[in-house]
Amino acid sequence: MVRPRTLPGRAREAHSRLAACYPGSVADLCELAFDSPFQLLAATVLSAQTTDIRVNSVTPALFARYPTPADLACAETGELEEIIHQTGFFRAKARSLIGLGRELDERFAGEVPTAMDDLVSLPGVGRKTANVIRSVAFDLPGLAVDTHVARLTKLLGLTESTDPVRIESDVCALLPPRNWGSFGLTLILHGRRVCIARRPRCADCALADICPSASLPTRKAPTRKAPTDKPAAIDKPAAIDKPAAIDKPAGAPSARSSVRGGAVPSEAPARPRKAPSRAPRDPPSQAPQLSR
Repeated sequence: MVRPRTLPGRAREAHSRLAACYPGSVADLCELAFDSPFQLLAATVLSAQTTDIRVNSVTPALFARYPTPADLACAETGELEEIIHQTGFFRAKARSLIGLGRELDERFAGEVPTAMDDLVSLPGVGRKTANVIRSVAFDLPGLAVDTHVARLTKLLGLTESTDPVRIESDVCALLPPRNWGSFGLTLILHGRRVCIARRPRCADCALADICPSASLPTRKAPTRKAPTDKPAAIDKPAAIDKPAAIDKPAGAPSARSSVRGGAVPSEAPARPRKAPSRAPRDPPSQAPQLSR
């Protein structure tokens, strides 16, 4: 298979392969449970810093108690916090949901708007949430950039930025608008199931041959040596060369021959030693001869 040589070609090829791995419409690719744009909007606000599974476990009780934006606007804070407590940051999310219901009821007659500027003006709604609503609920162009999309698009070399707005702009410039929503959602599913941040399964990845990061070597953890009972060797100091002896000229004064307050006399020449004299030995006496 020929690798694409351009960024638009790589983006189109990645979208095509991911669409084959995760088939379905944009609404099918979204793992949040919802029956209306209002429910999807509330569920997306709750999904911050938690999992879709956790959100889906609390939304049935939430929508049963507050089925419309007007009902949510009149919610008692403590009761609402109790319902959404499992999703984390429940106090801040409760304030956002109550404000969201009030804004929808007062400004938009209880309907969820479709324009980006209107969506981001709602409490608790940013560009990511707005793009989810536009693409999933209304089938409009929108690329939701979450942590998975930011990580995978950088691994694929489609962007060098870490800013979500810049990532959205870079990636959307490589694909036709009709593919923005599905590409973002398939990247999210791929990041959760295959290209996991801590342990990416490159051997099972359908994008491995076109991903510039798939061939990067993994860094091995440094091995620690087992401690030994022997003490560490101590380096010995280097030997210092002794200065060479300087021959003294004949008749040079010695340090020991200095005389206090006077000149240093010259050394007297050494007297030759005489060989010790030995006394002559008496010749051996001859035994007397006996006369016959």
